[in-house]
Amino acid sequence: MNTADQYLKTIYLVQQLEDGPASTGAIADRLDVSPASANEMVGKLDDQGLLDHEKYKGVDLTDEGIVKAREALQTYCIIERFLLEVLEVEDFRGEAQALESVIDETVGERLDTIIDRDPRCPDCFDAENDHCELLEVEAEASD
Repeated sequence: MNTADQYLKTIYLVQQLEDGPASTGAIADRLDVSPASANEMVGKLDDQGLLDHEKYKGVDLTDEGIVKAREALQTYCIIERFLLEVLEVEDFRGEAQALESVIDETVGERLDTIIDRDPRCPDCFDAENDHCELLEVEAEASD
């Protein structure tokens, strides 16, 4: 998943939390980047037609942006599930965050053939707590 995908995923989740346009400040905070970096990437994604950015109002994903954001979120969920179910990594969330920028869609698709992904994915993702709700149950059950 590349940087643009990480931004789209983050914007998608922030929009859910804010129940409307995502502020660039919230995007920057969630990605732990500077507001200038967030504004720069938002501008690039706006130029690509993946979102609409209105100064002082925030960012709204376009239909194409939503599709790409959901794909990025699903890839992230696949990474988490693979780390937990196959590799049995204890800190699977931390590892997934570290790996998300280096695992592309092709690798994500291949990992998906190994795991038993829930058909509700990526709607199972809890934006507020920043994790898959289904994996929370599974992680607790394996303890």
